[in-house]
Amino acid sequence: MAWNRKRTAIAGLVGALVAVIVVVVFMNFTTAEKEIQTSLEHHYSVADSQFRRELGTLLGPPIIDGNRFESLQNGDEIFPAMLAAIHDARLTITFETYIYWSGDIGWVFARALEERARAGVKVHVLLDWLGSQKIEQAMITEMKDAGIEIERYHPLYWYNLGRMNNRTHRKLLVVDGEIGFTGGVGIADPWKGNAQDADHWRDSHYRLEGPAVAQMQAAFMDNWIKTSGKVLQGVEYFPALAPAGDALAQVFTSSPSGGGDSMQLMYLLSITAAEHTIDLAAAYFVPDELTRRAIRSALSRGVKVRIIVPGNKVDDLVVRQASRADWGELLQDGAEIYEYQPAMFHCKTMIVDSQLVSVGSTNFDNRSFRLNEEANLNVYDVAFARHLEDVFEQDLKQSRRISYESWKNRPWHNKVMERFSTFLSSQL
Repeated sequence: MAWNRKRTAIAGLVGALVAVIVVVVFMNFTTAEKEIQTSLEHHYSVADSQFRRELGTLLGPPIIDGNRFESLQNGDEIFPAMLAAIHDARLTITFETYIYWSGDIGWVFARALEERARAGVKVHVLLDWLGSQKIEQAMITEMKDAGIEIERYHPLYWYNLGRMNNRTHRKLLVVDGEIGFTGGVGIADPWKGNAQDADHWRDSHYRLEGPAVAQMQAAFMDNWIKTSGKVLQGVEYFPALAPAGDALAQVFTSSPSGGGDSMQLMYLLSITAAEHTIDLAAAYFVPDELTRRAIRSALSRGVKVRIIVPGNKVDDLVVRQASRADWGELLQDGAEIYEYQPAMFHCKTMIVDSQLVSVGSTNFDNRSFRLNEEANLNVYDVAFARHLEDVFEQDLKQSRRISYESWKNRPWHNKVMERFSTFLSSQL
């Protein structure tokens, strides 16, 4: 009898544990928000003032004038520019990133931030808990001892279990409230170098000056408040910003906790407004059916669509397989899809009609559109768009075009794995 009671108690505990796991999984893999379900119609171009008016209204922050940008390619250009801005900081540094790993470049950034903190600069660092798993505790301790305020986004605590699938994927650095950086780069050694081989990733980052930096600072504050409960105020964080150039720009965020579809809506509006060209550099390209319909509709209007994705050198094979499963209809309708060959391709850029550029942390997949915290920079400037088109052309030269015939005749086992991977597409 005692054994039966013990066995019943154990069974009850196991059942309760299973129930908790099921609830946690359900909370992480479902959303209460309605998803966009209706295809958008082409009414105007990205050059039309109505397009800009709607983006400034639907996505939140206004499109503002007076900005200047610099595109930075690969670690050899990106890291020195970021470190130079940190070195010159006088008042504040706010830094949010998904990937921060120990290693050579991780320690270089840590020491640069520590030096500024010891000099009296207020330094605030927000790291995603999952993305920073490869950072040594010794580095965290040393940075905190220097006076740096560090927070981890959604750490593994019982009260965060329902939000474990929600990560901050934003990559934001703001110095003195005057200079901002965003793009795809993480603080880890794979981003060093110049994409010269499989061990050095291909990526882009962008330096921003002008009034839109305040929007980038607000994007950082969004998650800093959620994580720490602290509001950072004052002229040292939000100074009056004079015009630094003549480009229109907008920095906006998306989050499952509010406006989870705003990033996808921006892409859908831009694709739907395209009249001539769409150039898309996508590290993770897993568009849902609605987005594929928008691309196919653009193709039917005569829009030239070119997409660069990673080739064999990838960090996530499942994403690549899920991406390739649905290329057929896009290729048949005239989309040009290219696979980058020399290294892992981690760029995230969209250029529409040589008018609009959208860059930042967002991947072209459901995880970025609905599950992650993301931040993008939209730029409305012909000169900047054409410069990035030149960069895109250089990447094309190192990419292999995929024809419909080669896609259709790929090995059967690839087709099986790709179709299997699509079952996970809602989480990719």
